Amino acid sequence: MSNRHIDHGHGDVHAHGHGLGLAAHLDEPEASAAGLRVLVISLAGLGVTAVLQVGVVALSSSAALLADTVHNFADALTALPLGVAFVLSRRRPTRRYPYGYGRSEDLAGLMIVVAMAVSAALTAWYAVERLLDPRDIQGAGWVAAAGLVGLAGNELVARYRISVGRRIGSAALVADGLHARADGLTSLAVVVAAAGSFAGWQRADPIIGLLISAAIINVLCVAGRHIFRRLMDGVDPSLMAHVGAHLAAAPGVRGIDRVRVRWIGHQLHVDADVVLDAHIELTHAHAILEEARHRLFHNVPRLSDALLHASPAMPDGDPHATTRHHLA
Repeated sequence: MSNRHIDHGHGDVHAHGHGLGLAAHLDEPEASAAGLRVLVISLAGLGVTAVLQVGVVALSSSAALLADTVHNFADALTALPLGVAFVLSRRRPTRRYPYGYGRSEDLAGLMIVVAMAVSAALTAWYAVERLLDPRDIQGAGWVAAAGLVGLAGNELVARYRISVGRRIGSAALVADGLHARADGLTSLAVVVAAAGSFAGWQRADPIIGLLISAAIINVLCVAGRHIFRRLMDGVDPSLMAHVGAHLAAAPGVRGIDRVRVRWIGHQLHVDADVVLDAHIELTHAHAILEEARHRLFHNVPRLSDALLHASPAMPDGDPHATTRHHLA
């Protein structure tokens, strides 16, 4: 059964179709479970990779391999706050948090960005130290092998995280995948550093370490921009047009005054003003809004809720008529 609220000051009808809303929320546990599954599997894989690399670092004193190992440990540890966020996002909304706990996912993404910044700074610091005091890499062959293992492991984890993150709409999980991909770049650089050591170039290792730091900063900027936009309720303009087009195509809708869309965690929320004929009955207006919501839930992935406000269409030439933005 639907709840209806009439705002007598503006003539708006707020329709909340609990049947459709509940159907959309049934996907939430599945999405959170998929995110947790990704984190557990990638945590195990990166943890094993990092532990194996620690032994080689101790024997070789390689700045590049140390950078790679630090990144793998950091990447594994970032799974913990993100896992907590996925668990929190499954909790029901409360009076204090009426929109639920999905925003905790974006906060976890912010922590991931900070972890990436710290690991890049540590890498640069250690590389500069080795640049001022060059040392030969011991066991360059083992270092190269460890780098190849890290490259394969990180790229597999990155693809897994990014794929699932995009499927469930999680910016934090995509950022974590980009973090793993950046670590894959460090692993590739380790192989290059080992090759430089074979050639007798001592400074190859710290120079590669500095290049790694630059690559991490570049990925950091991409991930940070994505997380910032989520925290500021930024969305892709094409998504706004997609939502507006489906609302405008609903039977009985005369036009669209305003559309707002935002992400809360990996769930979308829509708020829109829909223009209806000024002389229709309340029950008819409600039916039109329910049909419009039905279209949105069937055509907009990851939609969790849609709040539609019905505004009456003004006669042509009315000086008090509001501007209508018809979206098609």
